[in-house]
Amino acid sequence: MGKSKVLVVGGTGYIGRRIVKACLAQGHETYVVQRPELGLQIEKLQMLLSFKKQGAHLVEASFSDHQSLVDAVKKVDVVISAISGVHFRTHCITLQLKLVHAIKEAGNVKRFLPSEFGLDPARMGDALEPGRVTFEDKMAVRKAIEEANIPFTYISANLFAGYFAGSLSQMGSFVPPRDKVHLFGDGTLKAVFLDEDDVATYTVKAIDDPRTLNKTLYLRPPENILSQAELIGIWEKLIGKELEKTYIPPEGFLTTLKGLDYKLQVGIGHFYHIFYEGCLTNFEIGEEGEEASKLYPEVNYTRMDEYLKIYV
Repeated sequence: MGKSKVLVVGGTGYIGRRIVKACLAQGHETYVVQRPELGLQIEKLQMLLSFKKQGAHLVEASFSDHQSLVDAVKKVDVVISAISGVHFRTHCITLQLKLVHAIKEAGNVKRFLPSEFGLDPARMGDALEPGRVTFEDKMAVRKAIEEANIPFTYISANLFAGYFAGSLSQMGSFVPPRDKVHLFGDGTLKAVFLDEDDVATYTVKAIDDPRTLNKTLYLRPPENILSQAELIGIWEKLIGKELEKTYIPPEGFLTTLKGLDYKLQVGIGHFYHIFYEGCLTNFEIGEEGEEASKLYPEVNYTRMDEYLKIYV
């Protein structure tokens, strides 16, 4: 069998642009949705044109035009959605319900990967308000996919390094501190950090793999399963300096959270589950899932000591 043709929706976004590049690098005939609503967003247009230069096909389609979505979907075997689910930027997760309807009508798609790429929403039923809305929206999309009998793979990519590793998981910055650092609780609960390019590589490897059909693919490369304290230790070694540490108890974190505006509460509320409950690593992967680094040991994923060197 040849490699699947792939349509990427949200291909100019933070993870989407990496998925487009990974599709091309792995030899897939790649289509990228170009939405007429782009208007005057010149950076996104130029990114789309750069994909075209690299061999991708641009397909005009809009969430406000059902037939255009159906026509786009009919060109491919696999659809990967990477539309934004980050509240402090744009939160568009439920727009995917329109994409699900188009995929169902088209009837030709062998695999759909909705926009998830973070915590597994199926495990977040007890998440704090208002942050739980992220997981509820993703579960609504999953429900629609499964009710439509669309073959799927869900990607649980844990923590993007750009957001959580480069900052040492500090709130309000994406660069590592050089003097003082805050730790959540005692900083010892394990999380999982992924270079975004590796997220894209693992994602695209899964699309033609029968082992990931109708399953969740968890990205847990073993050397990147680290506590916040271990991550800080890596940075301290790189800069040759010990940082002054402040430990934030859970009740202090929750009090601070209540004082933030809604969009920040949604995103930062997830920190509680990650660093005070250890929600990324406090379970074993069952029959419903697979682990990416075991399926694809040939991927030489970026370790966090290597990742952090660019910040020195």
